[in-house]
Amino acid sequence: MIDWDDVRYFLAISREGSVRAAAERLKVNHSTVLRRFAQLEQRLGAYLFEKLPSGYRLTDAGEGVLEFAVQMEASSNQLETRVFGRDQGVGGLLRVTLPPPLATHLLMSDFADFARLHPEIEMEILSIDSPVNLTNREADVAIRVVYDRDTLPPNLHGLKGPELFGGVYISRDLLAAWRAGAPDRIRWVVRNWDGVSDWARSGEIPAAEGPFRATDAVAQLLAVRQGLGMAALSCFVGDGDPLLAMVPGTTLRMFGTLWLLTHGETRKTKRVRLFMEFISRRLAACAPLLAGHPDSSE
Repeated sequence: MIDWDDVRYFLAISREGSVRAAAERLKVNHSTVLRRFAQLEQRLGAYLFEKLPSGYRLTDAGEGVLEFAVQMEASSNQLETRVFGRDQGVGGLLRVTLPPPLATHLLMSDFADFARLHPEIEMEILSIDSPVNLTNREADVAIRVVYDRDTLPPNLHGLKGPELFGGVYISRDLLAAWRAGAPDRIRWVVRNWDGVSDWARSGEIPAAEGPFRATDAVAQLLAVRQGLGMAALSCFVGDGDPLLAMVPGTTLRMFGTLWLLTHGETRKTKRVRLFMEFISRRLAACAPLLAGHPDSSE
């Protein structure tokens, strides 16, 4: 009989292209991946991958196994999700995924409050930019910025939160220097995969050639704080930082709406319901800050 756990390791290698990357994805040792994968090949009596300098490539036999492995994964996820949805105990693991700025600048204190309120719940925060697959139980709850509601997968259950706005920010020291006449142009600070949107270019400060590029949102913010340039940031980040100010002549821009999302079956689990209700209330209280009106009481 084929062990489903062995199949999981096969799928991870096929998707990641290397044993090391598969180990990182599964959060196990490199040797564990090799051992479990070897067990599957021995059980099937066939080589499933061809090892190349660039990584692992599926053999013809591996291609045939992949189709059935994906079906096994889907059935396993469906079973796990259905059982999880009927779990009415509060205790257990709760995995939450959200973009890093929302975690570090907005919600971590709320997560701490929830953890203190429910110490029997083991929380795991996945603070990453890339979307996590809720159907495959990579996370139980996702907090996402959604620009178009129609893009939400139909199998997800969602609670709509406040709208999220952004603006163009600069360090107060650099702004003062520009007003004094030096420098006369200031460059943009962008993340590697971002450009500069047209709405952000409407300010009074002329842009210098050649942006300063950062690998992530944290590095981008630190670069702006250090006076390396100006950047489009969420209002809750820019307005919440005493070292920053909005660039003169710029206006706010809606980035999207915050949504609390979970799988249709997962939402029935008690700890998921408790978390979504709790964070939904906290997000509602943050609505003025998210909209760029931090001092508003409305």
